[in-house]
Amino acid sequence: MRVQLQVGRDGLEITLPDDRPVRILDYKPPEALSSSASQAALQALLANPTGTPALPEIIQGRQSACIVICDITRPVPNALILEPLLEALHAEGMPADKVTILVATGLHRASRPDEIIEMVGEEIAANYQIINHDARDKDSLMYLGKSPREVPIWVNRRYLEADMKITVGLIEPHFMAGFSGGRKLICPGICGVDTIRAWHSPRFLEHALAITGQLDGNPVHEENSWIAERVGCDFIVNVVVDVMHRPLKFVAGDQQHAFTEGAAFCSKVVSDQVDQEFDIVITSGAGYPLDTTFYQSIKGMDAARPVVRTGGTIILAAGMSEGIGSPEFRSLFEDFSGTDAFMKAISDPDFFVPDQWQLEMLARVLRKAEVQVVTDGLSPDTVESLWVRSSPSVESALEFALQKYGEDASIAVMPGGPYVMPVVTDVDSEVISG
Repeated sequence: MRVQLQVGRDGLEITLPDDRPVRILDYKPPEALSSSASQAALQALLANPTGTPALPEIIQGRQSACIVICDITRPVPNALILEPLLEALHAEGMPADKVTILVATGLHRASRPDEIIEMVGEEIAANYQIINHDARDKDSLMYLGKSPREVPIWVNRRYLEADMKITVGLIEPHFMAGFSGGRKLICPGICGVDTIRAWHSPRFLEHALAITGQLDGNPVHEENSWIAERVGCDFIVNVVVDVMHRPLKFVAGDQQHAFTEGAAFCSKVVSDQVDQEFDIVITSGAGYPLDTTFYQSIKGMDAARPVVRTGGTIILAAGMSEGIGSPEFRSLFEDFSGTDAFMKAISDPDFFVPDQWQLEMLARVLRKAEVQVVTDGLSPDTVESLWVRSSPSVESALEFALQKYGEDASIAVMPGGPYVMPVVTDVDSEVISG
């Protein structure tokens, strides 16, 4: 059996044994929207959005606009979405020099000029002011007090001072917040480091409901939703894409209502139910641009966590063309010998290293299963220093795992990695994990 995994820019074809059952967990999307269908859908949504007046009506009388977009780690068809938004702004008399496009970096690195062109297209990049949010630059932030859960709210000043506030994002499964998109463009996207630190603290992330696909009762989702409403947003446009990054559905309008509509659609598309956990789960980092670092590829490991049995093996294939991740993230592997020491350290409220939350998610995976990593982006020795095992190929990693668990070991494959949301049910179809 041959299966194509979403790895890097080109994918990775793997060969699995024909003499044993293999469960493929995958997207079940409708047909992707064509370019013309996407344009028509966007125009219809701007005229008849969810939970707000038509966009031209909202724009009237506004003198300036800030449009927030995702950074390079999210495959959003920005040019497709931005064109009708910008046309609508200009049709109401707002000139291009009054429009700022703000890249919601959170604590990610700044987008490079070539990446900005890739994100928005040459024409938009050449004709509009596009700036990277800097969570560490206090002068570029404004303080809005604290949330009911005592999270300090520091937000990008450019965004707050704009008359018209728009966010453009991607709705996909998210291993902490349930789904990405909507409120995440604001928190953590354009918040300050103190906000992100508190929102990403163990008191939120260690909650049992801070998991993929879960919104109800998820404190990560509840907190950044409250913060986003406090900050304010006049209009959102979000998209759901398939594993090839083709648009499946657009939603637009009110920050909460449009996001909820999109998340419900996404949940139906990405969910795949199984009635057991598996000894071995093969997964991916979802390909470029999501798997450019080990940091980002942890999402693929966590996507497999609900369906791997305790003590089982996750095999991850990812590109990791940009290496491990930020210097701060890399330093954590140098400072701690393993998950126990790290988890003990972050239990101290005074301990903080940017990006520690991703290592916390890796620790969550490793508490349940072993991880073997297949990548061309890092040397085997480097991979082995990241608390996981290195393997030269998926096939060799699978053979190693079969020797460990026996010839009757159960196998599942998630070609799309974090784009797929597995749901484990018992024999009575009651959801017990997901």
